[in-house]
Amino acid sequence: MEITRRSLFGGLGAVALMGGLAACGGGTKPGGGEKAGSASVWMLTGGPTEAVLKDSIKAWNDAHADQQINLELFANDAYKEKIRTAVGSDQAPTLIYNWTGATLADYVTSKKVVDITESTKDLQSKLLPSVLGAGTIDGKVYAVPLNNTQPIVLYSNLPNLEKAGLDASPTTWDALMGSIDKLKTAGIATPIALAGQSLWPYLMWIQYLADRVGGSDMFSAIVAGDTSKWTDSSMVKAAGMISDLVKAGAFGTGYGSVNADSNADLALLHTGRAGMLLQGAWVFGTFLTDAPQFVKDKQLGFGKFPTVEGGKGDPKSTVGNIANFWSVSATATEADRKTATEYLNTAMFDDKYTQGIIDGGGVPVIKGAGDKLKSADNAEFLTFVYEMVQEAPHFQLSWDQALPSGQAQDLLNNLGQLFLGQISAEQFTETMSTSK
Repeated sequence: MEITRRSLFGGLGAVALMGGLAACGGGTKPGGGEKAGSASVWMLTGGPTEAVLKDSIKAWNDAHADQQINLELFANDAYKEKIRTAVGSDQAPTLIYNWTGATLADYVTSKKVVDITESTKDLQSKLLPSVLGAGTIDGKVYAVPLNNTQPIVLYSNLPNLEKAGLDASPTTWDALMGSIDKLKTAGIATPIALAGQSLWPYLMWIQYLADRVGGSDMFSAIVAGDTSKWTDSSMVKAAGMISDLVKAGAFGTGYGSVNADSNADLALLHTGRAGMLLQGAWVFGTFLTDAPQFVKDKQLGFGKFPTVEGGKGDPKSTVGNIANFWSVSATATEADRKTATEYLNTAMFDDKYTQGIIDGGGVPVIKGAGDKLKSADNAEFLTFVYEMVQEAPHFQLSWDQALPSGQAQDLLNNLGQLFLGQISAEQFTETMSTSK
């Protein structure tokens, strides 16, 4: 579901958003290995949140012998598949990791998650109201954020850009297109890294381009049910710009077999085989662990998505995920729900947890985050993300979370064909206009 606001961090009006893809899975005994009577959590591997959450749950378990929490970790794609089955069969974990969006709205309608408006008041008091709004439906809270805000960032390998005669990441679309041949001439066979095997990284390109060309209202109308907007001239143009990238060789060869779960796209950038990468703010933490010297030596550049001349969209608007969220399963026992909400109120975003998010390269979605970032390691990147989101007049939720699951899967499949040159921009938009 699309998220519109004046300022995420300025708190100028909470966002009422229907939303979220669920992400855990085993109500009574998910995964089969848990102790009887203990709460369960599933979440994704990778990024700063994994280590922070592991430490947090261990500390909780050490202090609460009678209220244990069992954590299981999954790669992104495997998790999404598993959670659909688990929630649908009433085997969801106690805490359901999600992104908000159309799926959360469906969970609420289907009574798969519970109203936690009153039971998580202590946690809510720490959070930015506009962020909390993402998990609010019909005035009731069904999901609370657990980590950092995650806009999509254009990363770059600065030595490779310099080698190609480019001073910094391109700020206009014409400059981006012009940089492709310059990078290839400089021996960079993959001007822009892209993990096509995972499909969802394709979303980042169409989301930004559609917003830059047609403005935020276009996709808002699609989410509201106006599928004719898929064939709007602005959407066709945005899809055509993707075809232009492919024809220009922007992604090199073999990008359809590059996997995001293994961070193969990041590796192309930090090992010097690519010039740029469009990815989420969440991967900065992976750069810190996988290529610390690359970051320390200031070889990693970062910037906003380029502007498009003549486009209707605000160049300050951004896309991505507000954060990741927790919901509480309606199929969990009363005791396990109590354990989960007590954990959320007392351990989530305590001082150690918050500092762990910051140390891992994330911007936590809490009040007063800006002051904490000024003295942090990697303050330049963290402040960039903070200001990027703070200044955005519109923050668009990832389309695969905003749309109902059937349309979202159709979108990913059709984007796969578009990026591989198997269908035209017109075919892509026409097919999506008939997706239900």
